[in-house]
Amino acid sequence: MAMDDVLVQTRGLVKQYGTGARVVDDVSFAIRRGETLGLVGESGSGKSTVARMLLRLVEPTAGEVRYGGVDLLAASSGEMREMRRRMQVVFQDPFAALNPRMRVREILAEPFAIHREQGSGNRDQLVVMLREVGLDESALERYPHEFSGGQRQRINIARALALRPEFVVLDEPVSALDVSVGAQVVNLLRDLQRQYGLTYLFISHSMPLVRYLCDRVAVMQRGRLVELGECAQVCEKPAHEYTRRLIAATPEMPGDRGLHG
Repeated sequence: MAMDDVLVQTRGLVKQYGTGARVVDDVSFAIRRGETLGLVGESGSGKSTVARMLLRLVEPTAGEVRYGGVDLLAASSGEMREMRRRMQVVFQDPFAALNPRMRVREILAEPFAIHREQGSGNRDQLVVMLREVGLDESALERYPHEFSGGQRQRINIARALALRPEFVVLDEPVSALDVSVGAQVVNLLRDLQRQYGLTYLFISHSMPLVRYLCDRVAVMQRGRLVELGECAQVCEKPAHEYTRRLIAATPEMPGDRGLHG
């Protein structure tokens, strides 16, 4: 992989809490610009911890994280502030991620205020942001509890894309939604990626979803990376027994449930 193509890279990433076992143990991978890398494994495998270390929401015990060639772990607070404009996250729970006391207008305008984007976050801009995720202007004055789970996740996605980041971590973004609504959100994420040239890290426990959305897949088991490769190849000819078990646990491809609709 040519280094000019790499946006995010980890080397020897470790996370250990106290004297306990390592939650993440010697994880290394690279994400190309414009691709979607799937990070898959059962609950507790260390997927979300890896993602949080990439964003420096959690500090690694050891290892290296580079973003666009820059050593994130050596970056100052000011440098990280600038970096955070370029990387965002969409969390699993679409309700918990939204402040219930804020109107959608305030939620969408918040990133502009945090990053002191004067003249940005005006009503016209917020309306455009909503339309990009399939919602209309009437949503601006409403509160999160007035929306369905799928609509709330669309609001989260709109907020994550407010500052036009390059890299978005999608941490189980549809696992709290029913299948048909989740399929609509996944298709939205694909459309937005094409429109803006986004790079995704897609975290999931579902191999069918990963196969549909991702270019490559990294499989984690008990904190370690056990398999990494092109998505089609890993799904059709998995090399590791754990990957085979994951595929067997969710054998159906979700095309019949509206994912391709």
